[in-house]
Amino acid sequence: MAYDFVLGPDEKREILRIARATVSEFLCAGRIPPGRPHRRSLLANAGTFVTLRAGEDLRGCIGTQTEDAPLYRAVQEMAVAAATRDPRFPPLRPDEIDGITIEVSVLGGRVAIRDPREIEIGVHGLTISCRGQRGLLLPQVASESAWTAEEFLGRVCGKAQLPPDAWRAPEATVERFTAQVFAETEYPPLDPQEILAQVMRENAAR
Repeated sequence: MAYDFVLGPDEKREILRIARATVSEFLCAGRIPPGRPHRRSLLANAGTFVTLRAGEDLRGCIGTQTEDAPLYRAVQEMAVAAATRDPRFPPLRPDEIDGITIEVSVLGGRVAIRDPREIEIGVHGLTISCRGQRGLLLPQVASESAWTAEEFLGRVCGKAQLPPDAWRAPEATVERFTAQVFAETEYPPLDPQEILAQVMRENAAR
């Protein structure tokens, strides 16, 4: 079942806080922090990607479409993977943490498509499965690169190491998906007074 919670600002900040705390503790102590949040939206299973950037440069991006872990746990696991196991980059060093910006993409439902007109740039990400190869590109990749829908299809084929027109093949399965994408640039950590106010709001809601 696709993740169907709409995340608010407090939830997004909490997810980003979890991602940063996890990367920091894993790099410094070799472990994922224990504990779990109370919000239902963070305990529901979800597919997610975690992206790390150093300035404008990509520093790591790993994710999963599989919805077999609670969102907070999936974020923890993908944050560690992005920091330490992205084959395109050396593992993140502890002294790099403060210079990294974290972005999280929480994946929504998937719909099979056959026509570029079914894709809305900036809203939909794409996956392709064909000839034993798989590829995925997040919605923000197409909008940041100013691709057309057909270019987006060609690029996701390339991500799967397929020819650019492989999406047209009868045996290809192409799916679009939505994602809630948010980063520390939009939702920076709260100051202590804001954190106290957030805790009081949560306690009042219980």
